Amino acid sequence: MSHPQTTLPGQRPGVLRYVVASLVGNALEWYDFFLYATASAVVFGRIFFPADTDPLVGTMAAFAGFAVGFAARPLGGIIFGHIGDRLGRKRSLVLTLSIMGISTALMGLLPSYAQVGLLAPALLIVLRILQGIAAGGEWGGGVLLISENANTSRWGMLSAFSQGGISLGFVLSSLAFFLAQLMPEPQFLAWGWRLPFIVSVVLLGVGAYIRFKLPESKEFSGARESRPRRLAALDALRTHPREILVAMGLRVAENGGSYIFLSFSIVYGVHVGVDKGLLLLAVAVSMLASFGTYIFFGYLSDRIGRRPVYALGAVGMGAMAFPFFAMIDANTPAVVILAFLIANGVCHGAMIGTQPAFFHELFSAEVRYSGMAIAHEVAAVFAGGFAPLIATALLLNTNSSVAVSLYVLGMVLVTLIAVAAAGPKKHDRQRLETDRPAQVLS
Repeated sequence: MSHPQTTLPGQRPGVLRYVVASLVGNALEWYDFFLYATASAVVFGRIFFPADTDPLVGTMAAFAGFAVGFAARPLGGIIFGHIGDRLGRKRSLVLTLSIMGISTALMGLLPSYAQVGLLAPALLIVLRILQGIAAGGEWGGGVLLISENANTSRWGMLSAFSQGGISLGFVLSSLAFFLAQLMPEPQFLAWGWRLPFIVSVVLLGVGAYIRFKLPESKEFSGARESRPRRLAALDALRTHPREILVAMGLRVAENGGSYIFLSFSIVYGVHVGVDKGLLLLAVAVSMLASFGTYIFFGYLSDRIGRRPVYALGAVGMGAMAFPFFAMIDANTPAVVILAFLIANGVCHGAMIGTQPAFFHELFSAEVRYSGMAIAHEVAAVFAGGFAPLIATALLLNTNSSVAVSLYVLGMVLVTLIAVAAAGPKKHDRQRLETDRPAQVLS
């Protein structure tokens, strides 16, 4: 079922402006959030969580702080999901970006454990909680900025650009640390690691300006009469409980597996003697390539459906669970980079590139921001938030990647069950057309 394009000359920008705003804003926001993940694997164990024994112990403490940030994300999803569903997507997104940027910059100014003792990790955790709250409200709004202003026939491809911002954010954070580590180690440990955090103040201004200039999405404006009058999260839980559970299950392999193949993989590589610079470069290359694969898989989901593409990514991730670590063990630059390209660009890319449109289609407009945010962020706590910590503990206790690979397979199984539970007719386009108040800009 199709509708003619609706244009409002002089009143509303085309979808390209929304794509750019979502892409740039997401890239800057997730640059900030991923800085902690990279720093946890590279430097935070020595700066904020000193350990006199095995370096893995200090890294585990840093990853515990990483998990705390994830634990705060559902709170952000509830707060900013309500703001987004009740007051507007744009207002919510400007707030999340501001909180994230300020918190990240302050991390770069914190004293070390050697200077102030336990106060240092305590302050770091407080700022990480603020990062988590901001990240919890970011993803759903960034996706809706595009999907609520795009033609339904291109939801998958165009919405995938918001995920492209996530990959670019990771690339920026990885490259920032890669460049910082080129300086002599004493200078890097003393002050060099702080620079990637402090520069986020500049990025904050750019992203906030771009988002502030945009009008609200037409679909949100069309749902004016049905906007929630109480806490939007409660309405989402009451009206879409099954959809929230399905979306959470879809996240398990995508989010948990990605942090195994990104953050933990650096720890594992260093543990088996791979050069840290090569690992950071491999992550950056794979995530840069992922930008293109996200768009491709989003496009493919428009052609053959969300479920087949998502299932393809999950099965692929399961197939890479053991070969990935074997390829790192090889300690050959080309093989290491190829491992990251396959795991992150193809396997993870097929899921995350399809995810925005998949999630969009689960929820009605009046609670869509909250429903997507709750599912996305609650799943992130037990999937991605604890994945590096659990994987590091398994490595510490077994000195082998086998248990970690089995852990990945378990997450894949959960996601495949969720894909099956979504049902082949769940996202029928004709049903969606009747739910939409009007055709939005294409």
